[in-house]
Amino acid sequence: MRFKLLRRRLTISAPRMAVRSAMPWPLRWAAAAIVLGFCGAIALWAFEFGKDIAGLETGAKEELLRLRNDNAKLREERDKAQSVFNTSASLLTAEKTAQERLTAQVKSLEAENRQLRDDLGFFEKLMPASGEGLAIRGLQAEVLAGGSQLKWQVLVMQPGKNVAEFRGKLQLSLSGTQNGKPWMMDLPGGALPIQFRQYRRVEGMVDLPPQAVVQNVSAKLVEGAATRAVQSIKL
Repeated sequence: MRFKLLRRRLTISAPRMAVRSAMPWPLRWAAAAIVLGFCGAIALWAFEFGKDIAGLETGAKEELLRLRNDNAKLREERDKAQSVFNTSASLLTAEKTAQERLTAQVKSLEAENRQLRDDLGFFEKLMPASGEGLAIRGLQAEVLAGGSQLKWQVLVMQPGKNVAEFRGKLQLSLSGTQNGKPWMMDLPGGALPIQFRQYRRVEGMVDLPPQAVVQNVSAKLVEGAATRAVQSIKL
């Protein structure tokens, strides 16, 4: 009987046995985590050690330092270029302002020069001819653009120091053609009262009728019923 029991236990037909550990499962998980962390630390150490051996970390630091230096140089060059640009813009603005000021001065000088030439011509006309008395000098007339108006100017004078004041009238007559026919007209409103001792300049505007072509302008100084001076010009 004992032999049969012993044989049953030692052969395939023996009953199955389960071996169970006495360690609780939380301790098992903790042990597994410690083992995995240790393996990860070893792997990281191996990676860093490999980089140090290969020189990758040193090269990356040198490259980063070089890039930072290049970036600083580029920023410095950009700041210099911006400063030069700002200075150039200021110079251009100042030059433009100076040019505009010079242009305005040139225009002012040209206008002053024209005025001086006109005044010179005016005073040249004041110089009396030998033996000349009361006279009309400097009669000028110009038909303006459009042909609807005529601008005129007359300088009258009597040379001498102690001359009597002239009191009379200035008559202005226009002649030419209108629609192909002879045409004449005087100043609207008649002759202009005028008085002067040595010289006087008179000017004005005349509205022309349609289709009128002015060919001749005549000015007269009249004192009472006598004509004292006459001057005519052709246009």
